Amino acid sequence: MWAFIKPIRLVRYLIVWRVNGSLVRLPRCLSAELSLFLGSAIADRLPTRQARPWRKALAPWDEYGGFSLIGKKKPRRIPDIAWPIEAVLFAYPGKLTYGQGELILWELKLLGESADHGLFLEVILPAMEEAGSVADQRWRRQNILWGRFDVHAVYAARGSRWEPVVSEGRLDLNYRATPTQWAEGLTFEARSERIFDRLTWLTPFDLGGDARSGGGRKRPRKKMTSRQAPTLRHILESLIARMSSLLPGKYHAPNDVLDVLSAEEREALQAILEHASRIPVHHANFRPAPQRWPGRWVGKQTFPSIPRPMIPYLELASILHIGEQTHFGCGTFTIS
Repeated sequence: MWAFIKPIRLVRYLIVWRVNGSLVRLPRCLSAELSLFLGSAIADRLPTRQARPWRKALAPWDEYGGFSLIGKKKPRRIPDIAWPIEAVLFAYPGKLTYGQGELILWELKLLGESADHGLFLEVILPAMEEAGSVADQRWRRQNILWGRFDVHAVYAARGSRWEPVVSEGRLDLNYRATPTQWAEGLTFEARSERIFDRLTWLTPFDLGGDARSGGGRKRPRKKMTSRQAPTLRHILESLIARMSSLLPGKYHAPNDVLDVLSAEEREALQAILEHASRIPVHHANFRPAPQRWPGRWVGKQTFPSIPRPMIPYLELASILHIGEQTHFGCGTFTIS
């Protein structure tokens, strides 16, 4: 398993914003607005040449209304738009209305060649601070998030622990997050004899195939049957595809991920995939993703049981996010 995860570069940040207005109402899909507003703030702060790929990446938002999305009209579907760096914006599930002093939590993941603590400190964090205190009247609409929060704390993951980068609004300039510390102390081994049989998708997912409900970007059917739900093999293959997109360089295929494994490790992984293909979906309870959200489906699925050797790979998939629109946090789940 360690040879399998060795190529993965990842820095995970837990972002904590403290509301400093009397009342803030979050958008239904916070990750989309984070992408649009913070991405634009980053582009505005960068020199012209460095800002060019950011403006190009964000330009498709204009077709859907651009900043009119904030507090006004919304697209029926979140478009396939992402930052020009490999980043996941994972808004933790929670309430939509916050009062003064309450904390808003979300997670930023920088992956692959973008897993750079310097990038966070020099580019992303200053944009967050500006977004919290923006004075432009366009963003001072009643109860809107922007201009009404402080960056209270930031933590970086080291294995299962979160280490402070910003505490009570003060940045630790001596702290350096590395792109490998996320895995320190994680055994990726099934440590419990408990039987696991359920995946609960925390964010909408789109893994392609039947789970994508046909071709194109049309709204999915109103219901997904157990036969059409993603299988364990489908999920594991989506993990391998996700990892291939994070390898250094461009134009990698899933088999490139397997090249880092020894013949024995490849054989073991292939046995796991073949075992997964024999495990049916016992029950699925999925509904279409809400309007104006990315992804396709959200809900739960159960299996007769999930073999213990597969648990580490599923845990890895939940950390990396799988499928389409991972930039918006799509494709993560819990195992129970």
